[in-house]
Amino acid sequence: MKTNVWKADAMLLLTSLVWGAAFVAQRVGMNSVGPYTFNGLRFLLGALALLPLARYQRRAGLAGKGRIEPAMSRYLWPCLLTGLFLFTGASLQQVGLLWTTAGKAGFITGLYVVFVPLLGLLGRHRPDRATWAGVALAAVGLFLLSVTESFTIAFGDLLELAGALFWAGHVLLVGRYATRLEPIPFSIGQFLVCGILSLATAFWRESVTLAGVYGGLVPIAYGGLISVGVGYTLQVVAQRDTLPTHAAIILSLEAVFAAWTGRLLLGETMSWRATGGCALMLAGCLLAQLGPAKPRHPDAAGPLPASCGAGPAEARHQGAAGCGDSGACDNSDASA
Repeated sequence: MKTNVWKADAMLLLTSLVWGAAFVAQRVGMNSVGPYTFNGLRFLLGALALLPLARYQRRAGLAGKGRIEPAMSRYLWPCLLTGLFLFTGASLQQVGLLWTTAGKAGFITGLYVVFVPLLGLLGRHRPDRATWAGVALAAVGLFLLSVTESFTIAFGDLLELAGALFWAGHVLLVGRYATRLEPIPFSIGQFLVCGILSLATAFWRESVTLAGVYGGLVPIAYGGLISVGVGYTLQVVAQRDTLPTHAAIILSLEAVFAAWTGRLLLGETMSWRATGGCALMLAGCLLAQLGPAKPRHPDAAGPLPASCGAGPAEARHQGAAGCGDSGACDNSDASA
């Protein structure tokens, strides 16, 4: 294996660790601020973190290579629509963390990977046998992870599950627009929409104070600058040199890192039943991702690939847009 492939895989492993640990930051941050305040600030920070990368690409003449370079007005509707889905998914995820653990949230949110091909049934995509097998494994895993012996499920787990549906919708939208928009400006636009909507909701529903923001500054900075800025950049760079299958498998470890860091830093634990459920969900995500949906027509463009994990999904999904830019990913594959 070439040295640059090893380096790329190492960067993807670091990315999955950064994104998995972000779930801990999301929980800790809400000790000081409300969920909408946290999301608003981290998404706006994420947009700021990508500005230097966008400026570098523009100066280096990297923008526009191999894709249409539309006027900025062409970004308005795609950014508004995908930003709305991003806001809804992120809000459900963040609020759900009030009633569930970082580890469980990581694995449940990762189900968006199996929801993508299922939602694709509404369009021109037909899941293959591997995808259906992945869906079945993930469903059994979710039952073991979240449903108790008395057949009840935690409210937080339900919110994370609903959020996974919106993450899946967001991935499909990114796949629709990313082929004709520059990925980094597209990402920045979505982050701005999501951040503004989140802060508007925060001022309506929460008590936003400077003392609270200061108290949650470290986790907010991690979620916005490290998870989005560093994580997204690492993924875009890495996926220029590695194989799509490598990226799928390595980024799937994101959910594992979410559980591991939750246990290490927050003392979260899982029963053997829940651990087995996580293993089945991870296996289902991998099957769904490595067995891409097949379009009904040869020229039908499929959604861009996404990782099977749950870190700050804003960066994860924009990494899907980055795949389209790098050429390392196969656009027929069926999700930062």
